[in-house]
Amino acid sequence: MFPIDSQVISIITKLIEEAQRALQVKAYLSVIFLCGSVLEGALLGAAQKNPSKFNRSSSSPKDTNGNIKQFHCWSLSAFIDVSCDIEILSLNIKKFSHNLRDFRNYIHPYQQLQSKFTPDENTAKICFQVLKAALSDLQKSNREAANR
Repeated sequence: MFPIDSQVISIITKLIEEAQRALQVKAYLSVIFLCGSVLEGALLGAAQKNPSKFNRSSSSPKDTNGNIKQFHCWSLSAFIDVSCDIEILSLNIKKFSHNLRDFRNYIHPYQQLQSKFTPDENTAKICFQVLKAALSDLQKSNREAANR
């Protein structure tokens, strides 16, 4: 089980199913967007279940006064970095998750136009695999925490 509110888990499950359907119909950019969305939602959910752990990380984003930002103000990049820092995500998954985040940023049409990015099936499958690996890390971390 994930360290996430059960209502969010049902939404995440539906988004994963939608990503699988998008892959089948060759909607590769949609797969990437959905994978990035699920990753962000899962890491936000983990942060909300473990706020003190996330806020104690030296990687936690701070405002101009040096105070840790509220979770709704964190970027996906910050969630990835902190999740690795507190050992919820492995270093490997951190690095691949940042690549998924970079691809997810093609949601901005001008960025996609400027880079001439057109995702293919392999890119979508890689992003989906990164998401699955990150979710696996989250589950493993939650099991280990429960056994302590």
